Amino acid sequence: MHTAHRILVVDDDADILALMEGVISRNGMTAGTARSAAEAEAVLESFPADLIVLDLMMQGEDGLSFCRRLRARSNVPIIMLTALAEDVDRIVGLEIGADDYLGKPFNPRELVARIKSVLRRARDAKPIDDAGGNSDFAFGPFRLSPVQMSLAHQDGRSVHLTSGEFALLLALVERAPRVLSRDQLLDLSRGAVANPFDRSIDSQISRIRSKIEVDPRYPEYIKTVRNLGYAFAASVGRIRI
Repeated sequence: MHTAHRILVVDDDADILALMEGVISRNGMTAGTARSAAEAEAVLESFPADLIVLDLMMQGEDGLSFCRRLRARSNVPIIMLTALAEDVDRIVGLEIGADDYLGKPFNPRELVARIKSVLRRARDAKPIDDAGGNSDFAFGPFRLSPVQMSLAHQDGRSVHLTSGEFALLLALVERAPRVLSRDQLLDLSRGAVANPFDRSIDSQISRIRSKIEVDPRYPEYIKTVRNLGYAFAASVGRIRI
């Protein structure tokens, strides 16, 4: 049975809360509301949200601080709301873990469209098969171990990957042959990228190819899908551990 998505709206403006609660409910989702970060914490104990719409400027703890705390313990999608127009606020919000941004005043239809888009991205970013339990992945002559965070060749060689490269490769292998956009790959690897100044998915993909492809110019494993992103094209097997 399909369960309606639960959306928690956090905003200290009662009128905006009422507006968003109505819009969300009319579009087949279940809305929860909170007027502060502290109240949102309490609501989340009994309302496991699938997505949070979070105001940037609130009394008490602001949205950026609350977003940072949420992201430290949860991957729940977050859409930030703000009346501020400065790009720096938008960039900071996205860098600390927000999935999207929407400025005030906003069109209610756009809010619903963004909620559905972010939920769809979150769904598509999940592994297709989570039933493998503790297992390694095998492709070509390689064995990828999520537990050991290692990649080994069948000839016994260990292939060195940075934490960011490993996270990207694992995301692609787990979801093969699904196409993942650059935004999805960035979301999936955000917590594992060791170098904060190297945020280019394309650069990391290029480095991974140089380590696993016979000829990186003609990749067999990680394929570029024009205007969409990347996909892992090789057959992937599971090895129980």
